[in-house]
Amino acid sequence: MAVLTEDMKRVVRAQRLGYVATVSSEGRPNVSPKGSVTVWDDDHLVFADIESPRTIRNLEANPNTEVNVVDPGIRKGYRFTGVGKILRSGDQYWKVLEHYKEEGADIRRVRAIVLIQVTAASPVISPCYLTGLSEEEVRALWTEWHRKASAKTVVDLIPPNDF
Repeated sequence: MAVLTEDMKRVVRAQRLGYVATVSSEGRPNVSPKGSVTVWDDDHLVFADIESPRTIRNLEANPNTEVNVVDPGIRKGYRFTGVGKILRSGDQYWKVLEHYKEEGADIRRVRAIVLIQVTAASPVISPCYLTGLSEEEVRALWTEWHRKASAKTVVDLIPPNDF
């Protein structure tokens, strides 16, 4: 039975950015954004190790991981729990590299591939939906917030005299 639904696959492929959580040998959490997260098959996600020494070191010591992929515009996505396997050679390594290359990625800096066997998946949904907002309304609010934030100037950051 496949773990990844078609909607999960669609979201991961559309977003490509995933936040990968690992645990250090000291028991400390580590979350790192990976811009190469994609679907490999019905049960696996993959990402390329381009500049991820801490993530790789953590996975070597403890392969348990979680990956969150969220569409920031609608503030919905998925949480994937699984076990990572680091590939540095072999048929599967070369197949994944070829996949990235076919998508137009520059694979010259890839140090390893991380193949994640997904063992569980669940939705991530912002609490803003509890108010009854639709996806379109959430996207509009988020877009407006970013528009206003980017329009601020240094003058907007100066506190008033009576502060």
